[in-house]
Amino acid sequence: MLWLSLWIGWVPIAPGELGAIVQSWLGNGAGEEITGKALVFGLVRIPRALLTVLVGMSLSAAGAVYQGLFRNPLVSPEILGVSAGATFGAALGLLIAGSSWLVVQSLAFVFGLAAVGMALLIARLVAVRPMLVLVLAGLVVLSVFNSSITLLKYLSDPYNELPAIVFWMMGSMSRGQWGDLLIAAPIMVGSLVLIHLMRYKLNILSLGDLQAKSLGLNPMLYRLVFIFLSSMVVSVSVAVCGQVCWVGLVMPHIARTLVGPNHEQMLPVAVLSGGIFLLLADTAARSLTMAELPISVVTAFIGAPLFAYLLYRNRGSGWS
Repeated sequence: MLWLSLWIGWVPIAPGELGAIVQSWLGNGAGEEITGKALVFGLVRIPRALLTVLVGMSLSAAGAVYQGLFRNPLVSPEILGVSAGATFGAALGLLIAGSSWLVVQSLAFVFGLAAVGMALLIARLVAVRPMLVLVLAGLVVLSVFNSSITLLKYLSDPYNELPAIVFWMMGSMSRGQWGDLLIAAPIMVGSLVLIHLMRYKLNILSLGDLQAKSLGLNPMLYRLVFIFLSSMVVSVSVAVCGQVCWVGLVMPHIARTLVGPNHEQMLPVAVLSGGIFLLLADTAARSLTMAELPISVVTAFIGAPLFAYLLYRNRGSGWS
């Protein structure tokens, strides 16, 4: 799928032209048409495709982790307000006069983690039934940041700033460049590797705190580690491409349907399917019409019916 997405687009590039494109990169001379295709292929499609795969894998992994931690199949990566916080940070950056994309992305990342920190702080202060309170605290933080985003949209310039904020909230991989990839990839890959190495601990945590303690696992510590790693990848994802819906909710369900609830098998399948799904959605978003569609529109059109089908398919067996 990755190989196929590199050739599909409004600038037609045939696989047979790869040799000429490489020659153009090496400066061995090429026609004007090949030179243009070489720029599109090397500066746009390759980093965009790689970043799309990483974002899809990250959101899917975060969704699988949250569903395992909260023992709730309807949980998505937005449950603790990280996406709303990151979107607020991006909107704030877009309103700052002369702010660069680096400032926008940095604020998105910082506020995404801040949102999770606020939810954890509220849950810690209440200290009663921590997992349930954490979900409720996440809803509080989510509401606060969504209201703040609405306020920023109300105060923004309707001709310049407001369209930029709305477009960011709809999500797009069109901003994916080598610079974004080089910054985001180490955080995403590092977090995904750590989640993968500790995935068997999710099986233990999903049994409950008493069972986890009896098996020698510190549930509070590892729960915080998983939440931090998942929040990191979601914050980075929103920082580089805006909000992308349905990936973190649907892909873990597909993996669970294919291989069962054991996280040692389910998590790798969810990560792989998330990367493929988002790459497919991005290819459709930039190829179906002359004007590129927001990627969340495509993921919603595909993800919502798919989720409804999974609900129907699992109606008798449940979601365990």
